[in-house]
Amino acid sequence: MIRLLILAALLPATGPALAQGTEVPFGGLSHDATLPVEITADSLELDQAAGTALFTGTVKVGQGTLRMAADRMEVFYAGEPGSDTGAIQRMQADGNVTLSNGAEAAESAHATYEVATGIIEMDGEVLLTQGANALSSERLRIDLNAGTGALEGRVRTIFVPSAGAGQ
Repeated sequence: MIRLLILAALLPATGPALAQGTEVPFGGLSHDATLPVEITADSLELDQAAGTALFTGTVKVGQGTLRMAADRMEVFYAGEPGSDTGAIQRMQADGNVTLSNGAEAAESAHATYEVATGIIEMDGEVLLTQGANALSSERLRIDLNAGTGALEGRVRTIFVPSAGAGQ
């Protein structure tokens, strides 16, 4: 966490590296959306009529190698409200959102995860780290199935050359 804070402090000084719509690889590990989703939190409010569940307080989510944490997360279930399908359609996270998949991690204020499509959209001061490299932007769209991410808005980067680069 301290490393991320240091990188976040350094990002404004690096200047813009790339224009809007920058694509980056994400999720070097394969993602399986059919794996169970485990959610833990301090409290849970269910609304079966609306087909939603609201988790609050130190929310942690795991699905395979994918990890997400937030202050608050609302889960929307597939099917008709009140039905007992149990399949998660979408998760909306708010407040201190963190996402990790292997060696990659991202932070933002808000995130939406469409489970069936494997699409995660993050916005609000996004910081993406991949090893020693860091990228920041206004928005990040991750396609877990394709293993790609696209940064939108003003993009700033810090790339650390590998030890053998330039020799």
